[in-house]
Amino acid sequence: MDTLHLLFNAVTVIFIAATMFTAGLGATVAALRSVLTNVPLLGLALIANMVAVPLLGWGIAALFGLPTAAFIALVLVASSPGGPFGAKLAMVQNGDVVAAGAVQVLLAAIGSLTFGPTVSGILTASDVGTGVSLDVAALVGTVVLLQLVPFAIGLLLRHYATPVARSWHRSAAVVSNVTFLIVLVGMLLGNWRDVVALLGSRSLLAGFVLAAAAFAAGTLLATGPRVRRTTMGAVASVRNAGPALAAIGIAFDDQPAVLGALAAILLSGLAAAIPIAAVLSGRRGGRGEQQAVDESR
Repeated sequence: MDTLHLLFNAVTVIFIAATMFTAGLGATVAALRSVLTNVPLLGLALIANMVAVPLLGWGIAALFGLPTAAFIALVLVASSPGGPFGAKLAMVQNGDVVAAGAVQVLLAAIGSLTFGPTVSGILTASDVGTGVSLDVAALVGTVVLLQLVPFAIGLLLRHYATPVARSWHRSAAVVSNVTFLIVLVGMLLGNWRDVVALLGSRSLLAGFVLAAAAFAAGTLLATGPRVRRTTMGAVASVRNAGPALAAIGIAFDDQPAVLGALAAILLSGLAAAIPIAAVLSGRRGGRGEQQAVDESR
């Protein structure tokens, strides 16, 4: 079991790095500059992910009357932006992958700083749980190593060795796709007991509704063409599991009930976000990303 766990963690790391590397290979400095200098886009993305989605998580948890463990898990998920699945969903929907990669890394870095205070504030106001204190340096380091560095390497290759970047892009995308499927299957098989235990409860539905609502909030709180706005919706709909898992280990003593609820909520959230991205992809064919770049100029 320990060997399988280590193998799954290794595949997850490969998936995150390969996805960000692929996003970098498909980016250009000009396109990236247009995203990072787009103050309204970045400002609205921060509001959507740092304010709107955490409040949605709190409201949905209260509305559904979730038990304590599931309430905590939903708040942890909602308060942790910048999940690496965001860039993948941008690829799935033929969206603006450059914007997704740049905003995702930004959100993950800032989210490492805001996660603890946000969770503590919500749980204290809800009279559920206690304060959350995390190793911010470790979280930021993880974001830099697994997300920023691969993206930057891919971007530099695209800028200084364009033929090489183009020739590697398809292979990197294949690695990202294959490891994506393995991670999904691994998450399901590794946590099926937790998911089954929550069948019939409102926890799975709450995770599904949160992801769908976050997709809508991220889309509405965005600027630019529709392709870019729905890409921001995808980024908002999938959250960063790393800080949430760290919080459960540090602040909640690895409580099985909270861990199980977290796994179930993450899976039900993907069950909402992936079909939305697939539907968008079917409507766009293969022209989404380039269309977004062209229209943003």
